[in-house]
Amino acid sequence: KVYGTSSLEHPTVFSLIQETGAYYVGGNLHGIKSVAFPYPVQTPAEVRAALPEGKPVVAFQNRNPIHRAHFELLVCAQRDVKDSTLLVHPTCGPTQPGDIDGVVRISTYEALKEETKQEFPMFRWAYLPYSMKMAGPREAIQHMIIRKNFGATHFIIGRDMAGT
Repeated sequence: KVYGTSSLEHPTVFSLIQETGAYYVGGNLHGIKSVAFPYPVQTPAEVRAALPEGKPVVAFQNRNPIHRAHFELLVCAQRDVKDSTLLVHPTCGPTQPGDIDGVVRISTYEALKEETKQEFPMFRWAYLPYSMKMAGPREAIQHMIIRKNFGATHFIIGRDMAGT
């Protein structure tokens, strides 16, 4: 029901049926070290601590390398929400077959971060080690909740958010 299909052509259905183990762990875990990622990753508390207190935060989520049209969207969204901070928060886990690797995607964000830090000091950058599920509108809502946990008060939805 979540993905609207049981076809193995869907990347997450395939992963759930063919790649996922028989056991899942949930709840509070103690004594387990966090996974190491090849890019900087922060917890929700760490990201919230880096955001200005009491100001609106506009979050931008993407699963692709960032390009000029994305950047213009970021600038416009930040300006539309008065006195806001913009949280650039792309997913960087595995996506669909044929998508560009997460480390490569993050390098595009890091390059833009470096190029724009003087002119756009209200931008904050963090990376989410999450794999897109391509679950359409339900996943869009999940992303909003995730970004709220990271401190966002506003969320930018793209034209094809999560394969809608």
